[in-house]
Order: sequence, then C-alpha cells, then structure tokens
Amino acid sequence: MTEPSPFISICIPSYDRPFTLIELLNSIDKSYSDDLEVVICEDKSPGRDLIRNEVNKFRENSTIKIRYYENEKNLGYDANLRELIKKVSGEYIVFMGDDDVFIKKNFGNFIEFLKNNKQLGYVLKSYIQVHENGLRENFYYFGETTLFSKGIDSYKLLFRRSVFISGFCFKREYSLPYLIPDFDGTLLFQLYLLAEICINYPSAYFYTPLTVITKIKHHKPMFGSSENEKAFYTPGDITIKNSINFMKGFFKIAGYIDKKYNINSSAFFKVEISKYSYPVLAVQRKNGIKNFFRYNKLLTREIGINVTLYYYLYFLALTIFGEKFCDLVIISIKKILGKTPRL
Repeated sequence: MTEPSPFISICIPSYDRPFTLIELLNSIDKSYSDDLEVVICEDKSPGRDLIRNEVNKFRENSTIKIRYYENEKNLGYDANLRELIKKVSGEYIVFMGDDDVFIKKNFGNFIEFLKNNKQLGYVLKSYIQVHENGLRENFYYFGETTLFSKGIDSYKLLFRRSVFISGFCFKREYSLPYLIPDFDGTLLFQLYLLAEICINYPSAYFYTPLTVITKIKHHKPMFGSSENEKAFYTPGDITIKNSINFMKGFFKIAGYIDKKYNINSSAFFKVEISKYSYPVLAVQRKNGIKNFFRYNKLLTREIGINVTLYYYLYFLALTIFGEKFCDLVIISIKKILGKTPRL
C-alpha cells in the first residue's frame, strides 16, 4: 500500500549549522505530524558528519517524517532549493532557513488556512525578527489576512516583501515548470518562483506570524562557498560586495520577468525599494562610517535606488544616529501602527 503524500513539505537547505537546525526541528508542532514531512538537503559543508548525527538522533525520538539527503557536491543556495523541490512530495512547500524557527503555537492556524484555500499558489507570511541586541521587530505587511487574484499587480505587491526564505510557502505543482538555473548565485531563486506563481495563480497574505528570524552575531552567512556563489559572496561576512550583488540579483530577476511578460516592474521596484531602503542601507552601517559612505556611493551608482526622499532620510539618520538607535525608532513606529507603514 502506497504511503499517502503529506500536505506540507518543510524544506530545509542545510549548511554547517547542526545545532540551530535542531532548534528549528524542535519548533515544529508535532501534533500535525500526519500532515507533514521534513526534507533536509545538506550541501556538503564542513559540518556534515555532525549534522547527520544530530538529525539521526532527533529522528529517533520524533513522530515527524524526516528525510535527510547529502548533496554529492556543494550546489549552492539556489540550486539546493531546486534540489529540495525535486525531492519532496507535499502539496505545499514551506522553505525554512536552518538558523530560524517556527512559532509553534501558530503553526496549526497556518495549516488550516492552507487547507481551506487550496487554490492559492503562494502565501506571504508575517514574521518576527530578533536583532542582535534582543529587540523584536514585527513584520506585518497588511492589517489582516488577505487574498489576491493572479496577475502582474499581485507579483508587484508581494515581490519586495518576500525576500526572506523562512516560511516561504507555495504550491509545489505550480513551481515545477520554473526550476531553471538562470538565477544561481543571486540567493533569490525563491523570488523568481514567487513572480511566476503570483502572475499565473491566486496568492495571499497570512496575518498571524509564522516564523522567527534571528540576527545574532554567531549566525554568520555561509554564502559564497559554492562555484555558483564564490564570485559574488564572501563566506562568513556581509561585505559591501555581498550587499551590492544581492541587490543586483533582485533586479536581475525583475528584468527577466519584465522581458518575459513585456512589463516594466524594475522601474516600479526602484521606487518601492527606495521608499523602504532602510534595511538595505542599515546592513552596512555597523561596519563604520567610511564603509557606509562607500556603500552608499555604490548603491546610488550601480543600483540607482536613491530616487525618493525616504532614501536620503534613512541615509542621514543612519549617518548621524547609527543603526541601533534607528532600529529602535523604526520598531517603535511599527508597534504604534501595528504594521509596516505604507509609504
């Protein structure tokens, strides 16, 4: 007798983070084991043996079906996401970073929402981000759970808001025609999937926060180890080069979609990102004022997102007050409003 397919496949691209990976597995609500499978693709990291051992220990005492794979070579982030999609069998896929966690008490509500809305191709989630100083920032993009029709407008509305991988949810069947290598090295393959799926299928925003994303010093970025990434990223750090190439990847995908569908979303996103460019700028402020000024020069020259007054306000505030104070102000504004303000 054939084992029934799970409703949701939780897909985890794993690289050299055995203990945060186990924290993630522990955050899954095991009362929904019948609806779930967890699929892990370890991408030939130095910590492979330890990761394998920790996953096997966890699996011995878990009711959740866990399938663990080891890539023969280091595929890189984007190609590993495609590898996960090929290996799973769930109706929906939820990507998770191996250093983030679910909010366990909200997990069941999300599953029930998907079961009641199986027409959806993509679902944007709310989440919480924990900063290095312990401040918790809530990311609520709209005032309530909202359904969107298929089309270009939905793609443009959700694209910028969907950069973080953790909790990225989509219907597996709808992604299968789009498993192309064109965006390897961007670290944003999921955004290409979002664009294609939202243009061609209905989508939604789920209001209740689903995940917690951490910004902790020992959670170093691992990108840049694969052949696809080493020309663009330096492992273990967030350099100016890393940040600029990340933004270039964003617009590479938008440009591809523009050409395919004969639209001009890139111009729209330059304005949108400019209005919400605080995190784009802040990521380099902690590296000192000289680096920050050099980064700003490259952002304006190579990316061209300095097209609104908001960009210059963020730049000036970060220059004068620094990242920590500005973070506190933005988090306070969000708490007062109850969501990210529409600018």
